[in-house]
Amino acid sequence: MTNIVILTGAGISAESGLGTFRDEGGLWAQHRIEDVATPEGFARNPQLVHDFYNARRAQAAEAQPNAAHAALADLENQLDGDVLIVTQNVDDLHEKAGSRNVVHMHGALNKALCAVCDHRWDAPLLMAPEDACPRCNAPSTRPDVVWFGEIPYAMEDIAEALSKADVFVSIGTSGEVYPAANFVAEADHFGAHTIELNLEPSAGASRFSECRFGPASETVPTWVTEELKR
Repeated sequence: MTNIVILTGAGISAESGLGTFRDEGGLWAQHRIEDVATPEGFARNPQLVHDFYNARRAQAAEAQPNAAHAALADLENQLDGDVLIVTQNVDDLHEKAGSRNVVHMHGALNKALCAVCDHRWDAPLLMAPEDACPRCNAPSTRPDVVWFGEIPYAMEDIAEALSKADVFVSIGTSGEVYPAANFVAEADHFGAHTIELNLEPSAGASRFSECRFGPASETVPTWVTEELKR
């Protein structure tokens, strides 16, 4: 039995047409992070924030999984062991590909959150500041997305998984966003073999036992094939 924990970032979804933070001309390039990805930005201009996430939600709804997502679903289905995907992405491409054991540490575009009572529900394609919470009826609906300055979800569960991992793999991440950037150190501390699969070396590439570079649609299926042959 092998326990594998996989961290995925924006790089794994880029080949499905979903932009990363640094894409020129992309959604992020048209807005300051402070305006659309912080609680303060939402308080200043909730309509702008909803418009931004409505656009991202529509884009994600049309996107399809690529070969990297499909390979990770195959790994979960075929491995003699446990596979946990911890994703920083707010799209649902892992689920579309067939992965079942997925933790969205930064929330999900297809979920809505009440800022008053913390109730969560499936988000409509279009959300607006005046939308009422279905539980408390307060007009306090926001995307169920973890913004800068907020605590990521399921951190205790993730820490426990890292402590039991035989293999930790980071795919398509910049290595600059904490606490995810420190997962490699946590996994290494508990004896896991650590692997980076990325288009180019991340900020933390030197912390991994093994690094492979190239498009996720190529590196991930190759690694999965090797892992399933062990």
